[in-house]
Amino acid sequence: MTKKKEKFEDLLKRLQEISELLEDEEIGLDESIKLYEEGIKLSQLCHTKIEEAELKIKSLKEALASDQTEV
Repeated sequence: MTKKKEKFEDLLKRLQEISELLEDEEIGLDESIKLYEEGIKLSQLCHTKIEEAELKIKSLKEALASDQTEV
């Protein structure tokens, strides 16, 4: 994974790929562990991005409500 800021959709797509790879019975234990670790990190990043989006939406709603009460 690169250090650039990745889009939520890209992170989710990679999580899906990892899930499919982990379901493959041909994959070895070491590779499974590496993929699992990557999946956990991606899951945490996705969760953070969702929280940030929720905060932004809440802030925008509050700003909109504030603008409407000033009118």
